[in-house]
Amino acid sequence: MNVSLPPDLRNRQILVLGGTGVLGESWVVGLAEAGADLILVGRSPQKLAALADRVSARAYVADPLDLAALKKVAEQIERIDGLVCGIGGNRPEASLPPDGDFFGLKPEALREVFDLNLFGGFLMPLLAFGPCMSQGSIVTISSVSAGLPLTRVGAYGAAKAAVANFTQWAAVELGQRSQGKIRVNSIQPGFFLTEQNRFLLIVEATGEPTDRGAKILAHTPAGRYGSPEDLIGALVFLLSDSSSFVTGTVLPVDGGFTAWWGV
Repeated sequence: MNVSLPPDLRNRQILVLGGTGVLGESWVVGLAEAGADLILVGRSPQKLAALADRVSARAYVADPLDLAALKKVAEQIERIDGLVCGIGGNRPEASLPPDGDFFGLKPEALREVFDLNLFGGFLMPLLAFGPCMSQGSIVTISSVSAGLPLTRVGAYGAAKAAVANFTQWAAVELGQRSQGKIRVNSIQPGFFLTEQNRFLLIVEATGEPTDRGAKILAHTPAGRYGSPEDLIGALVFLLSDSSSFVTGTVLPVDGGFTAWWGV
């Protein structure tokens, strides 16, 4: 039986997009500690250089929405054993305030959220770096808002639903075409406090939860927001041989949020 328990990423080349964000940086450090040989791709030369130096990784600057730029990076890489598609986020202009005009939502802001999460968060990296993989694991990042539509963040939830759906579609297609050698899964984080959602969850002047934040905490059995480190175990598991029979799965890491219907 060729199964790695506990999860082990030694001798695995893992490419990570989105590694310089609040959540992504913790993933990168966790993957390095699990033994992965890391390749980092992102927009910010300064952030990439600092993180790459910290974990002894190779780094390439490229816009995740620029397929040509990503393919140029791919030309410099011999192989990839794992691909982490961690680009994503929301935009305040694409969110609907409680007293906002529903029909005043700006299409360009909604489109930007779809581009960032679906195209930058999966499609472009898959098209660019998928050919570098003859086997291994691809991990995307969805959201609890994908399956449980939440107020105010309709575009973000719809974009993440598209990521989850396309993840499962790709799992079938790539699994069949590679005779099961390539797996594709998604992690579905619950509520993690980041710069993108802080304005929705925390009152800036007091640091107390907003009404929305209080509702979220009340409906999360774990009783807290997630911390970046809470995602590392799931990510390492999905990239390792410990999950060799796991594909097409959307794995919640949400403190029980999606398990409780409030009753």
